[in-house]
Amino acid sequence: VVAEGRNVSVNGAAVPEGRPYLHKGLGVTWPGDWVAVASSLGVRVAWDRHLAVTVTAEPELRGGTWGLCGTYTDDPADDFVRPDGDIAAFAAAFGNAWKVP
Repeated sequence: VVAEGRNVSVNGAAVPEGRPYLHKGLGVTWPGDWVAVASSLGVRVAWDRHLAVTVTAEPELRGGTWGLCGTYTDDPADDFVRPDGDIAAFAAAFGNAWKVP
């Protein structure tokens, strides 16, 4: 899924603004001024088309996530777990640890 301003596409095919899209467990909706992408895996990403992004996960995923979205345990002590399992002391160190080439 690529979203740039008011233009959204899935695998290169444009999704018309305001029209819901559902294909193979991936859905695109347009709640208000936002665009939201939800997967059948239980994760939803919403973007205000400017700066704000929210990521939500279904309760069934509690304790089963890791990466930039955290561990979903409601324990702030494990929010900055790096890929090697260590805890980063600062947000920037945490984010940098998850960079990919």
